[in-house]
Order: sequence, then structure tokens, then C-alpha cells
Amino acid sequence: CKEFKHCFPLFPPLTPPPFSPQVQEQVSISLSVAQALADDVDCHVFPFRDFGKGRIKKLKISPDAFIQLALQLAYYRDRKTFCLTYEASMTRLFREGRTETVRSCSNEGCAFVKAVESGEGPEHCRQLFRLAAEKHQNLYRLAMTGSGIDRHLFCLYVVSKYLGVESPFLTEVLSEPWRLSTSQTPVQQLELFDMKNHPDFISLGGGFGPVADDGYGVSYIIVGEDMINYHVSCKHSFSETDSHRFGAQISRALLDLLSVLTPAKTENPQAQDKKQQ
Repeated sequence: CKEFKHCFPLFPPLTPPPFSPQVQEQVSISLSVAQALADDVDCHVFPFRDFGKGRIKKLKISPDAFIQLALQLAYYRDRKTFCLTYEASMTRLFREGRTETVRSCSNEGCAFVKAVESGEGPEHCRQLFRLAAEKHQNLYRLAMTGSGIDRHLFCLYVVSKYLGVESPFLTEVLSEPWRLSTSQTPVQQLELFDMKNHPDFISLGGGFGPVADDGYGVSYIIVGEDMINYHVSCKHSFSETDSHRFGAQISRALLDLLSVLTPAKTENPQAQDKKQQ
């Protein structure tokens, strides 16, 4: 506005000083490293629409436990083994609390996966699933309330470095690779989306890369009652992982878990025949 022109004296445009050749060289090197890292990421983003937390809660199961056990089943089918699994847990009960680790690959979860893959009876599989889900919820509860172990291990590591003390135990424990790194991303803007009338206009949120060179990163977002969004990542440089293949395994595992946990009407035809007689 003309009236206030005198309040803003004109200055010549600021131009940044030229970088020295050494700085330019370091910038170029850093850019090349960052570009190589980005180009190596194999990322697959997809929405799972067959069901969501609404259907899972009707089975009286924690949606997070259900999803995590589906990931264990998917990983076992993909790599024919189990692995150390990271799941982030919030520690909001504490001032300035951030996260703690849930080691969600448990003995109970492995027993359930093996039972499903070996063709055990549905009732036996359901019993094992309930035990695995209860174990997972307890692990999550411990992490959330400050009884996890990984932040304590990290604190001991920092102290050992400060004191210059070598710890073979910490070296071994902290060097174990997290080949399956997972995290649930909360959605706080659901009111901005109309999933019924515009199901294709929904934010898929964000994800992250794999922690280990031979592992997967899986971010999942529970969107409303009927959809779960997934971000699966791995590295092109490791030939035995594939984000699209693992994404297909996740979808298959979710459907198989729902099938196992939903008793079929014809599960015991002999007993039904006796009732009808």
C-alpha cells in the first residue's frame, strides 16, 4: 500500500555467498550418496480394503495384535524363517516420552504360524492365536508403561561409550539386525476424508525404509473401520526381498487369519447331523 511504503525501505536482493570449492565438493559427494540410497529403496504402497478394524474388533481381538501376527505369517511365508521384529510403541505416559520397542516376534506367535502352515485343526490354531495375541498385548503394555528393555539397553550403551567401557553383551545385543521393522501410523484427520462417497481420495500417509539391508520396513495405517493402508519397503540391492511380493503375502495372511478365526458353519458336520436328527 502506498500509505505504508515509507515503512519498508528498499534493500537490494540478498545473494548467498559462493561456496568454496571444498564445500561444493562435499555437497556433490553427499548428494551422490543420498541419491544412491534413495534409488536403492524398493517401495510398495497399497490399501487393504477387504476388511479393517471393525471386522477384527467383532472377533474381540486387538487390531494391532491381529496385524502383527499377520506380518509374522507373511514374513515366514516370504523368507521361510522368523526374524527379530521391531514395533514402535508410544510412551506418552511419561513427560517427553517418545517410543519404546515391542519385540513382536514371540515364541507364542511362532507356534501359531507353524500350526497354520502345517495344517493344524482350526480350533487348535484359534487357541494358539489367542495365546499369541495375549502375549503381544502384554508386550505392548509393558513397553508403553516403561517396562521395555531396548531404551534401557541404549542408555547403557551411551553410558559405556561415555566411560570408555567395552561391553561384549551390549555389542552383541545391539548388533542384532531388525529384519522386520514395523510401526502403526495414527491418523488424526479422518474427518477430512469421505471414505464412503470418495474412497479413492484418502491420504495413504507416510512410511519408512528398511532398517537392515536384507529386511523389510512396514508402516501400516488403520483408516476408519474398513481399510488398512500399507507402506512396504526393502532394498533393490538385496535380491531375495521384494516389496510387491511381500505386500501380496501380507494381504494373503490377513485373509487367512480372518478365515482361521471365523468358525465355519460346516466345521463339524457330524455334530450338526446329530443335532438335526
